[in-house]
Amino acid sequence: MFEDIKAVFERDPAARSIWEVLLYPGLHAIFWHRIAHFLYCHNLRFLARLISQIVRFFTGIEIHPGAKIGKGFFIDHGMGVVIGETTEIGDNVTLFQGVTLGGTGKEKGKRHPTLGNNVIVSAGAKILGNIKIGDNVKVGAGSVVIRDVPPDSTVVGVPGRVVKHKGKRVPGITLDHGDLPDPILEKLEELRREINEIEKVIRAWKEELKLKDPSFKESD
Repeated sequence: MFEDIKAVFERDPAARSIWEVLLYPGLHAIFWHRIAHFLYCHNLRFLARLISQIVRFFTGIEIHPGAKIGKGFFIDHGMGVVIGETTEIGDNVTLFQGVTLGGTGKEKGKRHPTLGNNVIVSAGAKILGNIKIGDNVKVGAGSVVIRDVPPDSTVVGVPGRVVKHKGKRVPGITLDHGDLPDPILEKLEELRREINEIEKVIRAWKEELKLKDPSFKESD
């Protein structure tokens, strides 16, 4: 618990006093999770689940009691955070509001992600499936990560792409959010190109008909 309180002071510039920090819902969530996890591991699973659901009601943070979480864990704000049963989280990890560490619905057994040490997951990001996120990884806001991420990387986008590795930008990928891949726009551009090709074929067909029949009109 001490490591979790220390993490708040280290990572939240708004934390001014111990009394203020003790009001943080993220701190409440991890405190009660550690108790629920202990009960879960000792086969008192109904009681563990009951605690987790009560904490969810009061904090808006849902952590399955089966999840394994290391020391120095910090949830900033936290509303809407969901952490699945087989999730494993290393030391000194930070999650922001709206983060989901979930499953894909297609896996059994180990079906949630494993996060290394010193990982930061920004607001609204989703990390899904039995994948591994390496140490010192940063996940951009709103990203959807469904593949393993190597250590010392930054990943952004939908689906998540590594844009920086060991301090160097990945060639062909930009960190400018205005230039991130937009799958909907890409599909629209592809459709536009197909329409242009169809229009070329129609024009060529009309020209051919005019040559064969000078009386042909486009309105025919």
